[in-house]
Amino acid sequence: MKSNHEEMKENQLLALFQRELRLEANTPGYVREATDHVVRHVSKQKNEKGFIICSHLNEENASEIIDSEMCYFNNLGQEFEWKVYSYDQPHNLKALLMQKGFDMEEEEALMVLELNEQHHLINRPASAIVKEIRDKEGIEDIIALENTIWGESHTELGERLWRDKQNNPDSLFLYGIYQEGLLVSAAWMYIESNSSFASLWGGSTLSSERGKGYYTELLADRAKKAYEYGRKHLTVDARPMSRPILEKYRFTCLAYTYGCHSPSFK
Repeated sequence: MKSNHEEMKENQLLALFQRELRLEANTPGYVREATDHVVRHVSKQKNEKGFIICSHLNEENASEIIDSEMCYFNNLGQEFEWKVYSYDQPHNLKALLMQKGFDMEEEEALMVLELNEQHHLINRPASAIVKEIRDKEGIEDIIALENTIWGESHTELGERLWRDKQNNPDSLFLYGIYQEGLLVSAAWMYIESNSSFASLWGGSTLSSERGKGYYTELLADRAKKAYEYGRKHLTVDARPMSRPILEKYRFTCLAYTYGCHSPSFK
């Protein structure tokens, strides 16, 4: 059972996350639009999806606002993701979105870690196997890896990563582990602007190469880079396979997240 102090600390962390990465966040390559009911991010790129990162709904207006946002993005000709968190209101928001035809991804755990100079990840010896990826060829290797692991196309992801690396080189850092010239594990991280957070993404490893500590190696390199850039917190939406590793390094689960994709999403 958590102590009152632990619960208070987690509530403070969640409030900080809510403010910095949902209410106030600006994403490169997107136009942030805040209304009385949602904070939406519209992509500046053709054929790229937008997203709603935060909403303020209730049982009375939720259905109407969902219809309105679907119409808004439809008029733009842009698919979008509605990111739902387990504490969002109304309590049946996910069910309402699914009734409207949204497809919901697998539940993920919102994990957050407070970084400091004493943390084991920061003091871990430098890795001899992790390579920082800076060029388009390396990003293409990442996309090939993601395609193999998940059995679906990640072309849009590759385009976005390369664009972000070109336009904001000090906000996106990509890492990989190669074996005999083949990328077998990869992950990346965004240094969130005007925020105390860095967000972790990827962390994918070929099934034949799992159990060798690659996830931890990639995690440590990203933690060190985030700390170098003055970020006090790491955040990641973790799948069940990753959560035990993150908890080992004192990441705390603050909520659960659900990516809900608009009906035209493919």
